[in-house]
Amino acid sequence: MAKPKVYSTHQLFEEARKILDSNCEMQYWTDSERPPRDEVLRRVKDKEGLVCLLTEKINEEFLRSAPKLRIASNVAVGYDNIDVDACTKRGVVATNTPGVLDETTADFAWTLLMAVARRVAEGEALARSGNWKGWNLDQLCGADVWGKTLGIVGFGRIGRSVARRASGFQMKVIYTDAVRVSEEVEKSLNAEFRDMNALLTEADFVSLHVPLLPETRGLFDAPKILRMKPTAFLINTSRGPVIDEAALVATLENKKIAGAALDVFENEPFIHPGLKRPNVVLTPHIASASIETRTKMAVIAANNIVALFEGQRPPNILNPNIFKK
Repeated sequence: MAKPKVYSTHQLFEEARKILDSNCEMQYWTDSERPPRDEVLRRVKDKEGLVCLLTEKINEEFLRSAPKLRIASNVAVGYDNIDVDACTKRGVVATNTPGVLDETTADFAWTLLMAVARRVAEGEALARSGNWKGWNLDQLCGADVWGKTLGIVGFGRIGRSVARRASGFQMKVIYTDAVRVSEEVEKSLNAEFRDMNALLTEADFVSLHVPLLPETRGLFDAPKILRMKPTAFLINTSRGPVIDEAALVATLENKKIAGAALDVFENEPFIHPGLKRPNVVLTPHIASASIETRTKMAVIAANNIVALFEGQRPPNILNPNIFKK
């Protein structure tokens, strides 16, 4: 029996390749640069499976170019790059890789929080510049983290993991979410519920952990950002379009908040030039980028592909109703 033809828009890690190569007729994109759109569309014309990253838009145009496609396996938890409804209409299974990057992303949210509070990027640049003249009393003084109030917007798995780490800093943890968690969960994390406005006016650090949905796109607009304390910091490891970057830039220029730390951006890979300022820490979408975690993500994506072609329901399917047809 012929193996299913599968295209991967990235070379992936060895563990994932072994799984795919053993079960599928594979073709990989191996260049360091992301594949051009027209190249991807050309390569998927005869493919039954796809392993893709967030940079690939799986929409109507894509699906028309891949008439034999049966599964699009996203190497990510978020799947705003996939039109799940369009996939369902065409009988294409869509999958993601949940549950493996929570702790790694929470670690990185704290990395950004600490870096922006203590002006690490500025200090590192000074240390490398050759212009450092030695210790001085008021040199690069930042903000304490210990004992402050951490506001978490979005209290899912990652948000809760961020809250758990706050206990080591004896911080007060407040959170907001569309659905309030149980009293038991609040007690276990020493977290208190607030509505959005109350959280913004109380928190010293606001960390975003919401998915990108129609109702969260542009969630942090000018009115919300301006509700924050002038001494507060905004941290985002969720999705870039959750923040209105123009509004954030204007707020920073007017010194209405103390700073921001961003791993994701509204129009990636473009970064608003107004964000390139000393009190903003910028990283290139690497919150989940540990070798261990990214390998696990690729392996899950590979196993989703193999499961389908072995006649099983992929464990991380996004459109399970497809099997009810």
